[in-house]
Amino acid sequence: MTQAVPFRVRPAAVGRDRALLAGGALAGPLFAASALVQGLTRDGFDFRRHPVSVLSNGDLGWVQITTFLASGLLVLGAAAALGRRDTGTRWLPRLLALYGIGLVLAGIFRADPADGFPAGTPSGPGQISWHGGLHFLAAAIGFVALIVAALGAARRAARRGERGWAAYSLASGVCFAAAWVALIVRPAPPTMVGFGLAVAIGWAWVTGMLWRADHGRSV
Repeated sequence: MTQAVPFRVRPAAVGRDRALLAGGALAGPLFAASALVQGLTRDGFDFRRHPVSVLSNGDLGWVQITTFLASGLLVLGAAAALGRRDTGTRWLPRLLALYGIGLVLAGIFRADPADGFPAGTPSGPGQISWHGGLHFLAAAIGFVALIVAALGAARRAARRGERGWAAYSLASGVCFAAAWVALIVRPAPPTMVGFGLAVAIGWAWVTGMLWRADHGRSV
């Protein structure tokens, strides 16, 4: 007769996953702080005309490239840790991983200079290079993954009766999607600023979701 051996999670593994979740939760604030400081200090950059991605150009472009790569890797680590948690969902860690992959690829494939930035760049959108096109593709992958994750989390929370988290997740996903579509349809200062705010809202949702997971709450 054999006896079942109880499965025990090693404290080291638990500590590692908590650190990864905490790192993912910090990715958003770090990304936002880096973008804000760069946008306010780099010559020629204007939040009303330029997406944060163009900060990857110029002598200090390595700062934004590093920001993309670091935040993406932090999100990927958090996604791996979330996948090992008993959250009752397999798709949420996978979508979070896609978002992280999108960020990493956005750092690898640099956005093109545009509309006077960096200094000396002609006005207007300019031509799209192969790496600029891949940057847009990477962004699209990450954006869609984030939107679907937030809307899916809203649906799950509503089924559990968690109205507050459901409403917040729904509002975050809808806001991000609406701002992205508005920017595509009518690129103008109001929609550019609106999309920048929507990116911050999306990051805030990621931070909140990972904080909940780290504290044993449903996501």
